[in-house]
Amino acid sequence: MLSGRTPILILKEGTEREKGRDAQHNNIRAAMAIADAVRSTLGPKGMDKMLVDSMGDVVITNDGVTILKEIDVEHPAAKMIVEVAKTQDAETGDGTTTAVILAGELLKQAQDLLEQDIHPTTIADGYRMASIKAIQVLDDIALKVKPSDAATLKRIAETSLTGKVAGSNKELLADIAYKAVTAIMEKDGDDISVDIDNIKVEKKQGGSAEDTELIEGIILDKDRVHTGMPQSVKNAKILLLNTALEVGKTEIDAKIEITDPSQLQKFLDQEEQMIRDMVEQVKKSGATVLFCQKGIDDLAQHYLAKAGIFALRRVSEKDMKKLAKATGASILSDLDEITAKDLGKAGMVEERKIGDDKMTFVTDCKKAKAVSILIRGGTEHVVDEIERGLHDALGVIGVAIEDGKMVTGGGSAAVEIAMAARDYAATVGGREQLAIEKFADAMETIPRALATSAGMDPIDMIIGLHKAHADGHTHHGVNVYTGKIEDMKKLHVLEPLRVGRQAVRSATEVAIMILRIDDVIAAKSAGGGKGGGGGGMGMDEDFD
Repeated sequence: MLSGRTPILILKEGTEREKGRDAQHNNIRAAMAIADAVRSTLGPKGMDKMLVDSMGDVVITNDGVTILKEIDVEHPAAKMIVEVAKTQDAETGDGTTTAVILAGELLKQAQDLLEQDIHPTTIADGYRMASIKAIQVLDDIALKVKPSDAATLKRIAETSLTGKVAGSNKELLADIAYKAVTAIMEKDGDDISVDIDNIKVEKKQGGSAEDTELIEGIILDKDRVHTGMPQSVKNAKILLLNTALEVGKTEIDAKIEITDPSQLQKFLDQEEQMIRDMVEQVKKSGATVLFCQKGIDDLAQHYLAKAGIFALRRVSEKDMKKLAKATGASILSDLDEITAKDLGKAGMVEERKIGDDKMTFVTDCKKAKAVSILIRGGTEHVVDEIERGLHDALGVIGVAIEDGKMVTGGGSAAVEIAMAARDYAATVGGREQLAIEKFADAMETIPRALATSAGMDPIDMIIGLHKAHADGHTHHGVNVYTGKIEDMKKLHVLEPLRVGRQAVRSATEVAIMILRIDDVIAAKSAGGGKGGGGGGMGMDEDFD
C-alpha cells in the first residue's frame, strides 16, 4: 500500500525552476541590464560602444540594435528585450534604443508595484490602457509632412543621423537618403509605398565620407569576365539571364564511348558549336551588355569579347531583381525567348576601379525604381558606422513618406504622453490608476536619459519640461547643446510618427509579457550545467 509520501518526479533531473516573486525579480533585472547597456548611447551626445567578439573582430557603434545583436545574451527575458530592438529596426529603421530603454523602465516601475502586492495582471491592464492613450496623444500632436517637402524630410533624416559617426556629414547623407527614397517610392492612388530593399548600399574603404554618392542605377561588386570586353558601353541594351552560358550536364548518368580519335574531335566541335550558337543568340538580340546569374563558359567569354559584349557572371538573384527594376529589363530563362522588349536600357555601363577593387556601374537609368549608394570612408569601422547611420536615415524618410506624419523629438512627445497619462489615471481609478502613473514615470526616462548623456541635471530638466508643457508648449524638449528647454519644431528636431508609435507598442507588449511570467523552467543543457553561450560577446551581469 502507498503511504502517499512518495515524491512524484515531473521534471527531468538537473532542470532548474524559479517560481513566483523570484522569477519575476530575475526577469526584470535581466531586462533592466539590457536597457542599461544601451542607455548611454541615446541622443546627440550619446556615447559609442566598442564590441569585441571571441575572434577579435571589433564593432564600434552607438546603434542600439547593432549593440544588442552583437552581445551574446544568455538570459531568456533579456532575449525578449533584444527582439524589441530587432522589431523596431525592421518596422521603422530607427528608435531602437528608445524602445529598449522604455521596456526596461516599464519593468523597473512595475517592480515597485509588485512589492506593494499589486497583481501583475492589474499592472498589465494599466499599462495596456496607458499605451492606447499614448498612441492617441502621439496622433493628436503629430504634424503633417508631404513627399514633396524635401527640407522637412531631410531634417528628419538629419535628426536620425545626429550623434552618430555619420553625423559630421549629416547634410550630405540626408540629401542622398531623400533622393534615393523618392526615386524608388511607388504611388497607388493616394497610397505611397517605399521598399528600402530597392536601395542597394555598397561600401568601399578609402577616400572620405564626403565621397559617398548616390548612383541612379545599380553598382555591382564585380568586374567583367574577360579583359577583351569593352570597359564601358554607352546607351547599353541590357540582357538579364538566369541560365548558364555553358554546355549543360545530362540529368541522368550517361556514358559516351569513343572508338575513333575523329569522333572525339567531332564531339568537341559540337560542344563548341553549341556555345557559339548561344553567344550568337545573345548577339542577335541586340544586347550590348549581359548579366548572367549563373556561369559563363571560358569559350563563351571569348566569343562574347569578340562580339564586343560586356558580360558579368554569377550575379546574385537580389542584384538581378534590382537591375530589372533599374533598367526595365526582364529576367529570362531561355535564350530562344529573347525579344527587343525584354532588354533593359542604361545610359552607361562601365567598369571602374574603386580603391583596390574593380566594380561595375550601371548608371543613367531613366525612371530607375532601384538605385545604389556607394559609401566611402577612411577606415572599415567608419564605413560600417556610416552604413548603419544611412540605414536609419533611409528608414525614417521612408516611413515618414508612407504615413505622412511626424512628431518633434528631444523628449517632447514623451513628456506630452506622460502628462496626458497622469491626467487620464485620475479618471480611471482602481489599482490600474497606479500602473498608468508608473507608465507616465517610465515615459519620462527618455528626456532623463537625453539630459544625463549631455551632462545635465535630469531632475531640473524634467521640472522645466513639465512647466513648459503645462503652459501649452507642446513641442518643447531638451536642447542637449545649450542645456535649455526649447521648441524642437523651430530647431527642426523631427522624427516620424511611426517611430514613437512602434516604440510605445513594442515596449509595452514585451513588458506585459515578462510581467505575466511567474514560473521559469529551464531544462538542463546537453553539455551539462547552465546553457552554453558559445563565443561572442557576453553580458557581464550575473542574473542568478
